[in-house]
Amino acid sequence: MPVPRQDDAASRHPLALMCAGAAIIGTNGLMVRALDMPPTASAFWRMLMAGLMLAAWAALGPGWRRLPGPAWAWIAVPSLAFAADLWLWHRSILLVGPGLATLLANAQVFFMALAGMAFFGERPGWRFLAGLAFAFAGLWLLLGGGWDSLPPAYRWGVWLGLGTGICYALYNIGLRGAQARAHVDARAAPIGQVLALSSLGAALLLGLAAVGEGTALAIPDARSLVILLVLAGVGHALSWVLISHAMPHLRVAVIGLLLLLQPVVAFVLDVWLFERATSPREWAGLALTLAGIFLAGSRARSVDGTPPS
Repeated sequence: MPVPRQDDAASRHPLALMCAGAAIIGTNGLMVRALDMPPTASAFWRMLMAGLMLAAWAALGPGWRRLPGPAWAWIAVPSLAFAADLWLWHRSILLVGPGLATLLANAQVFFMALAGMAFFGERPGWRFLAGLAFAFAGLWLLLGGGWDSLPPAYRWGVWLGLGTGICYALYNIGLRGAQARAHVDARAAPIGQVLALSSLGAALLLGLAAVGEGTALAIPDARSLVILLVLAGVGHALSWVLISHAMPHLRVAVIGLLLLLQPVVAFVLDVWLFERATSPREWAGLALTLAGIFLAGSRARSVDGTPPS
């Protein structure tokens, strides 16, 4: 992949771009909850609309470029992973609420760190390990409670949320792999093109899932249409453009940890807008999670081991 120019904004501020994208994604669960639609239908329209928006942005900007075979193979990975991610996550939101569902989905940090060590040769330093410990201690406080006393549907929603985390990690890894291979003759394909293709692939898979389930895909009213457009355009397209610009300049494990901003934002908005009952233990967990994100991200390095310029 071509070396970024020194004046490249993504090279100078990868942490800021990653945090902004993650914070935007933290609002998505609330929009899904506000939709009066089946979970597979809302996921389908989100990905179809976002894919078309990203395709238009890529075509009007730097233009589309031919992709080599390995890039197409890698694009299939985030397409499949994100289709499964949304199929699980939209159901989890309806069962346990947007705050908890987003927290559970971010168990992805475990799998991202393991992938960084197993496939990318990354060796987490003490700051990352300490930050990881803080973050998961905080998540444990936030999620703590009597498991046996929870309703069966609620427990099922918890498992769906954790399954989302596995798919989310696969999506992040697949997206990074696709970006790394989406270039011909030293000319990289636009990030928007890679995101558009993976989004449209996920939409196709979700549409097939809806047909198999017998789920109606009709948008019920104008209010739902507006929410879907915001969810697709801002919650998905804009957020992942920001994140994808930052990804090549950050280690895989750090990417996973910084994405924990998503559950923090989702939790705060869940408390604020939906008056979710909280305890001092949960607020302590939120503080620990923030401390972990700050500690691990304070000395982030780029993929080649040099500080972002």
